[in-house]
Amino acid sequence: MKIALINENSQAGKNGIILAALKKVAEPMGHTVDNYGMYAADDEVQLTYVQCGILGAILLNSGAADFVVTGCGTGEGAMLAMNSFPGVICGHVEDPVDAYTFAHVNDGNAVAMPFAKGFGWGGELNLEYVFEKLLGFGHGQGYPPERVEPEMRNKRILDQVRSKTLRPLLEGLKDLDQELVKGAVAGRHFKELFFENCKDQAIADYVESLL
Repeated sequence: MKIALINENSQAGKNGIILAALKKVAEPMGHTVDNYGMYAADDEVQLTYVQCGILGAILLNSGAADFVVTGCGTGEGAMLAMNSFPGVICGHVEDPVDAYTFAHVNDGNAVAMPFAKGFGWGGELNLEYVFEKLLGFGHGQGYPPERVEPEMRNKRILDQVRSKTLRPLLEGLKDLDQELVKGAVAGRHFKELFFENCKDQAIADYVESLL
């Protein structure tokens, strides 16, 4: 699985800590991690949590990433932004129990985490434990055992509902302020990471037109 890490501006200074914890857990499991930044608080390209949602949706819908790890101060804004787009099911994850149950009950493809709230001494350990429970025990198997069948059924229903209520990604992106979208894909290493991994030519063509 290809995992993309995205940080917004208020918590960009923690990018290195988050990346180290994510790679420490994910890579021994056979996953790869692409760091889309922000890489530092003073980066030339400043991402808002709204732009994290735009970037995350582009990565997931194009196949450039299979899973997105993002967040903000509380994680709430990043979660709301991610869930504004089709092809994205983003959970708000604070601790290992959140991570495990989101993976198995909701079977999503993105998480938004609080990188300021509650992030104190030992914060990097909580990140590692969260990533272990999120990535190391499979997805979509339901929880608890007696609820497996209805939870899996509910996830299928949710997918059907979202397919009817959310319009196609490119249609929505083209209706947004194009400078806002362009800013979301203007990161230092975006081009080399995205175009090498993108599997959707229409999305690739649109992004290229922005850049």
